[in-house]
Amino acid sequence: MKDFPSADKVHERLMRYARINTQSQPYQGTWPTTPGQFDLARELARELVSIGVENVHLDEKTCVLYAWLPASPGAENSTPLGLIAHMDTAPDASGEHVRPWVLEKYGGGDIVLNEKEHIVMKVSDYPNLRMYIGQDLVLTDGTTLLGGDDKASIAAIMTMAEFFCTHPDAPHGPLCLAFTPDEEVSGLAHELDLERFGAKAAYTLDGDHLGYYEDETFYASEAQIDIIGRSVHTGTAKGIMINAADIAGELLGMLPPREKPQYTEGTEGFFHVISCQAQCEHAAVRMIIRDFDRDAFARREDFLRSCVETLQARYGQERVSIRIQHQYSNMKEVLDLHPALTENLRRAISDCGLTPVCEPFRGGTDGAALSFRGLPCPNLSAGYENAHGRFEYVPVQSMVKNVEILLRLCALWA
Repeated sequence: MKDFPSADKVHERLMRYARINTQSQPYQGTWPTTPGQFDLARELARELVSIGVENVHLDEKTCVLYAWLPASPGAENSTPLGLIAHMDTAPDASGEHVRPWVLEKYGGGDIVLNEKEHIVMKVSDYPNLRMYIGQDLVLTDGTTLLGGDDKASIAAIMTMAEFFCTHPDAPHGPLCLAFTPDEEVSGLAHELDLERFGAKAAYTLDGDHLGYYEDETFYASEAQIDIIGRSVHTGTAKGIMINAADIAGELLGMLPPREKPQYTEGTEGFFHVISCQAQCEHAAVRMIIRDFDRDAFARREDFLRSCVETLQARYGQERVSIRIQHQYSNMKEVLDLHPALTENLRRAISDCGLTPVCEPFRGGTDGAALSFRGLPCPNLSAGYENAHGRFEYVPVQSMVKNVEILLRLCALWA
């Protein structure tokens, strides 16, 4: 494509965005959960205006950034298309003082991320590195995550927007862009104003390997089990003490030992203990429940309730309680009713020289919730690897290819 955006543009954007600490934190009781997300939102708003996007709005209450691009001549009546990426990074590894750097023309083998701290990314641990020999990799110094999830997507969308601003005749219909907070802590774009956004169909960009797309997610809920114990001096504890930490251990022992994330793949569901804070007087267990099948998901929730009922019968109903909160549903229920979304996505990926691959997404996206709010929303992978950890990296060529896919996707909708 003539004047196609250079690799320098998109990787420079990722490097710049990565340095802004937007790490979200669960259970903060604020929105967004961390103020750094506003820092990135304001930076993106300024940048959108500087590249020529005339219609930009940052909601100062919800930290959702909106931008709209008018259609190219002749495509004004096309379906308004939305593109959505999230600004926060995961709380699983530090997002403070991110120091991104580029390893040019990766030659294979282990990568020394931090010589001083003896931090090495080993191919034996991360075999996908072999797929990127000869490519340029954006890395960290091994002490923080990178934030390619989801800033690689933001960089691709911004580079696409700049291309359309400098090439107004390039085919695209009305485009609606949104950058959202707190996706990593189940924000699920619940503050995205769909009427203001204006899109009638949309895509999230939030996933790993290049060329993959997702139209299926888990059914998901989070459970909190509270346990009230009774503490007394150990010397006189017999017949009196009720140790909440022991009861929490009993609960965890009831879970199917192989139905955990580290033992499952594909469409296999699981229980995952997020945290267990336990003392004699009180224990709190948080876990997530996941399954791709609605009935199997319901059975998992019922199984957890039955475990709690067993403990209630043993120790007293008032001592053990459970609260299960629904998070999102399998978006395939909705997307199967809108086949054009996945058909156009597959065609765009294929037209850009890749083989489109659909896989069940073993996580949640903003699109999972938005699909059930009336905005059908499949997911296009962003091209990052090893998200949520200190060994995250993004191949520059993957981001460049994603810009090309976005341009082609917009042309197809036009």
